[in-house]
Amino acid sequence: MPPEPDDSEAYDYEKCPFYGSLSVRGQTLEGTVVSTDMAKTVIVEREYDVFVPKYDRYMKRRSRIPAHVPGVLDDVAVGDEVTIAETRPLSKTKSHVVVEIIGGDE
Repeated sequence: MPPEPDDSEAYDYEKCPFYGSLSVRGQTLEGTVVSTDMAKTVIVEREYDVFVPKYDRYMKRRSRIPAHVPGVLDDVAVGDEVTIAETRPLSKTKSHVVVEIIGGDE
């Protein structure tokens, strides 16, 4: 559990799974942050293997998932390993929220 927000008057409790009313449901995924260019949003990339029966081999696939960053986890940087959880739609493209920072590139 991250520490409580400093400025409780300006904090967005509506989109916070820790201190607000945002419920977490569905999938919980892990991935690497590849972009932090947007405000309060990160792009998390997951790489996974898919079996191709024709060639009897695996091929790599990746998915890029936009996720909301709550104000109490503002220190997310490119290269960090994070855990994201599925929520209600937060915007046109965001339906996930960052719930934990596992580690990062050092």
